Amino acid sequence: MSADPSPTLEDVARVAGVSRATVSRVINETRNVDPAIQEVVRRAVAATGYVPNRAARSLVTRRSEAVGVVVAGTDLSDSLNAGQFLTDPFFGRLLTGIIGALKPRGIFPALMLAENEADDAAITAYFKQGNADGALLVSTFPDERLPELLDGVGRPVVRFARPARAVPVSYVDLAHREGGRMAAEHLASSGRRRPVAITGPQRIPAAQERQAGYEEGWARHGCAFVPSVEGGFTYDSGELAMKELLDRVPDLDAVFAASDLMAQGAIHVLHDRGRRVPEEVAVVGFDDSAPARLSRPGITTIRQPLEEMAAAMVRLLLDRIEQPSPDPVSVIFDPVLVVRESA
Repeated sequence: MSADPSPTLEDVARVAGVSRATVSRVINETRNVDPAIQEVVRRAVAATGYVPNRAARSLVTRRSEAVGVVVAGTDLSDSLNAGQFLTDPFFGRLLTGIIGALKPRGIFPALMLAENEADDAAITAYFKQGNADGALLVSTFPDERLPELLDGVGRPVVRFARPARAVPVSYVDLAHREGGRMAAEHLASSGRRRPVAITGPQRIPAAQERQAGYEEGWARHGCAFVPSVEGGFTYDSGELAMKELLDRVPDLDAVFAASDLMAQGAIHVLHDRGRRVPEEVAVVGFDDSAPARLSRPGITTIRQPLEEMAAAMVRLLLDRIEQPSPDPVSVIFDPVLVVRESA
């Protein structure tokens, strides 16, 4: 017995009560169609189970129906770094948000890793060959070249986070300085007077902004200097930094860690040194990731809505694919204080 034939455009047109050409225009998004008719056609597509032929659609739209997700600044040639990248809550949440925003549009992400100039050249060639319509860039490189390279081959780029140097590229970011200020205000309002900080890598603008906001917040409460140690956004770096800070400032009573993983590492060290959290030392993290919720005590933190930020990146990129524009656009999200047991 032969299988039932797959639904065709004609089947969709018959169910929708419109012409085959109208169905094609709606599916391929090549011309404006009345929104009411678009809805009728979409319902007919769902009712018939019609699946567009991606190859044929690409010939009509001249698009690949794919976007590149480019991650730069994470050396995956080292197995330890590779393991940290794959399990890092930041990247996990961001990629989940990107995939979730692309899936309803039937667009597939291609994950690419850029660690050196050879990778940059290979990725640029990939886009030049038309394999992806645009790029979502997540990078910790302070001097990246990819935005200019991809712009040179006519592919739009949307970056996660403001670039470290002035580059005409669209980006989505958080008001990090405000987040640092909120952390200081919360700690000061609970009577803490000996603050310290575990910063993120200072080559990264977000880390600089979080620390600057924290210091400004404490300055408003009369504290002119906040001792700090640079961390690497990892649990281990949080432990090392906390040990150093305890040696330097034995009577510290307030810790701001620029990521939840570092805050978790700091709390571990405080427990080992016999310092009670939050009774003797209050700890505030940043991100509102799984470690903040699962840690004991739960970590008070500054929420960075990564999933919503990822969706905004996708919307920006798809808009620029649909209507190319030379003018870069920025979208800035507001941080939110999430109070738990640690502070």
